[in-house]
Amino acid sequence: MDRIPIKLNAGNKRACPGHILIDDTVATNRRDEFDRLAFAHFGELRRVALRVCEDRETADDLVQEAFLRAWRSFDKFERGTNCRAWLFRIFFYVRSEYRRNQARQPLVFSLDHVEESRLPSQTNTSLDLTLEEIKRAFAELPEPFRIAVLLSDVEQLKYREIAEVLNVPVGTVMSRLSRGRGMLRAKLATLASRNDEPGSMETNKKSGRI
Repeated sequence: MDRIPIKLNAGNKRACPGHILIDDTVATNRRDEFDRLAFAHFGELRRVALRVCEDRETADDLVQEAFLRAWRSFDKFERGTNCRAWLFRIFFYVRSEYRRNQARQPLVFSLDHVEESRLPSQTNTSLDLTLEEIKRAFAELPEPFRIAVLLSDVEQLKYREIAEVLNVPVGTVMSRLSRGRGMLRAKLATLASRNDEPGSMETNKKSGRI
């Protein structure tokens, strides 16, 4: 995917459908509003992209494409609604389109930038596990459940917003969250039970648990 600078310059005047000219003041106001409402979430969108893309370059390309499409359709954005959720919806559409075109294998999450306090709160935090083990267990969840848990428990989106982002019913979101959290708890419990076995004592010492 070719890189296109994200900076949006309107120029002095630009032609619109019907040959109506919009002067620089109107175009500048639109650009300022886009910066305030949408581009303010650039860091959050890129953070999610880095977790669901297989490499940094792909993540940056898809984020850039998502913002370009958001800019082009900004007049359709409903003021007063959640702009971040709107951007996520565009991004996941762009990502889905990219994956169909590339016919890639399922992507995995990278949680390198997630603090322990922002991992899913529904998991049993008393389990004697390292952060790397929790990341690995999370990455092994089937993708639909990983994304639902990511958007809810890490990005703190509401059920309705997740449904809009993923274009699925709210009931589907709730089901994926319930199953995803359940699978994650089961994986973590299994890991914890293995760590409690006598033969794991030396491993625990090396990992810094004891």
